[in-house]
Amino acid sequence: MKTSTLFLPAVLVAILAGCAGSVEPEYAPRELTDINSQVELDRDWSQGIGEGLGVARYPITPALDDGVLYAADQTGLVRAIDAATGERQWQVELGTPISSGLRAVAGRVYLGTRNGEVVALDQSSGEEQWRARVSSEVLAPPQANNRLLIVQSVDGAVTALDRTTGEEQWVYNSSEPALTLRGTGTPQVIDQVTFAGFANGRLVTLDNRSGQALWDMRVAVPQGRSEVERLVDLDGQPLLTRDGRLYVTSYNGRLLALEATSGEVLWERESSSYLSPMLVGDTLYTVNEASHVLALDALSGRVIWESDALEGRWLTSPTFVDGRIAVGDYEGYIHLLDARSGDLVGRRNVGDGISLEPIGNGQRLYVMTNDGELSAFDVSATGN
Repeated sequence: MKTSTLFLPAVLVAILAGCAGSVEPEYAPRELTDINSQVELDRDWSQGIGEGLGVARYPITPALDDGVLYAADQTGLVRAIDAATGERQWQVELGTPISSGLRAVAGRVYLGTRNGEVVALDQSSGEEQWRARVSSEVLAPPQANNRLLIVQSVDGAVTALDRTTGEEQWVYNSSEPALTLRGTGTPQVIDQVTFAGFANGRLVTLDNRSGQALWDMRVAVPQGRSEVERLVDLDGQPLLTRDGRLYVTSYNGRLLALEATSGEVLWERESSSYLSPMLVGDTLYTVNEASHVLALDALSGRVIWESDALEGRWLTSPTFVDGRIAVGDYEGYIHLLDARSGDLVGRRNVGDGISLEPIGNGQRLYVMTNDGELSAFDVSATGN
């Protein structure tokens, strides 16, 4: 059966499901109210990155490495920018539409295209190093270890390429449902294994030597009568800790904490999310499908706080910056929540809607809007 992709923000699935059942949408966007602002976001520099994400809002997330931001637009423009000053270092035109987020590591920038290519660029010059073909369009940023570049494409295939040459090493294929969310999971890669989540609700651990599955488990079980109600995509990136815990989100499924080597469930809770979780110390932060922001004890799964102040506002994945949790929304607002209490402590409208996760770096936040405006904001206490 041919797989169809839902080319809409995933939160609209709730609206579609509501239409199918002749009921009102479950999560209408909440209007913003006055807050006790304790934090300011001061714009330091800004520049337009070509045509931005395009009508389909391709998830072309910038990458930050060693003080340089690498950003791209959907037409194939790639630019390197000094993160401190906003000064352009180089710019190239690839001649092919870009569809994935960027990954910058060990002197190279990697990205995927709509026609199923993976491109490697030199970080210092933008010169193309190699270009390789995979099975289909790439939306997730390629992920690297010391030897391999792991690429997950929209047809459910995971391809391992030689990081130096782009030569194919192995391919793992999964079965995809008839309808999926607009997006794919981003693999979590270490030297020995790759953790990959799929639109069929399964999480698989792959041996990086061969691409063989070491273990796999079902995180979310399809339920409901319509294909929309039965969506169970694992679109977030699994989060791996240094002591071997793995945190996984799923749409219409569960939030799981696992023992990474065996897949043993350490704790679980019913939660629907298509976004990647974030760990700060022993606190796990996640944004669910209703755009509630939650802080949980990472060891037990106990909810420390939950904020519904931004319900229905199509939030991005969370980012940590200067003791606060930063999220963007569909109207172009950046919201800052106190990491300990969940209180809203700062807000700024930066222009067009925001669907890409902001990048936090110390007391600075980098934000790219859907129309391609990339800005650096300094975070400071009100009155400073």
